[in-house]
Amino acid sequence: MKILYYGGQKSGKSLLAEQRALVLAGESKPYYIATYDHSYGDSEMDRRIQRHQEQRKSSFYTIEESREILSMIDDERSYLIDCMSMWILNSMDSDIESLLDEIDAIGDRKANIVFVLNDVNSGIIPIDSMSREYVDRSGIVGQRLAQICDEVYEVKLGLEVRLK
Repeated sequence: MKILYYGGQKSGKSLLAEQRALVLAGESKPYYIATYDHSYGDSEMDRRIQRHQEQRKSSFYTIEESREILSMIDDERSYLIDCMSMWILNSMDSDIESLLDEIDAIGDRKANIVFVLNDVNSGIIPIDSMSREYVDRSGIVGQRLAQICDEVYEVKLGLEVRLK
């Protein structure tokens, strides 16, 4: 089963995704693939990550991998990838086709995977080229994730709406 939780910042998508990953894992402990690259030196982001860690406590095995997600996924296990938005940012130097190929390969794995993706493309067109490229990539990756997933949920105000 592949599931996507998609929503804005602080929409509640990570909590809902965590709850779903735990259900999918059944009696097994799922894996949490954390994609944040700590080299950015962002103390505010470090505090957000700490809150996420406290929220999930010891319910998951944590894997920190900012780029090579596919290599972390084994068949017959359950995973939460939080978040694909950070993975996109970490992979800005890769061509979009290689990112889409990796998503397709992840989709082929016989594992339960819950993806989290931020909605960054509902606002105005960014003024700088790097931000525009990031927003474009996020939209393209989001479309591919929606294609490979069995279920897709949009999250607003802690409420999920099933899109697929």
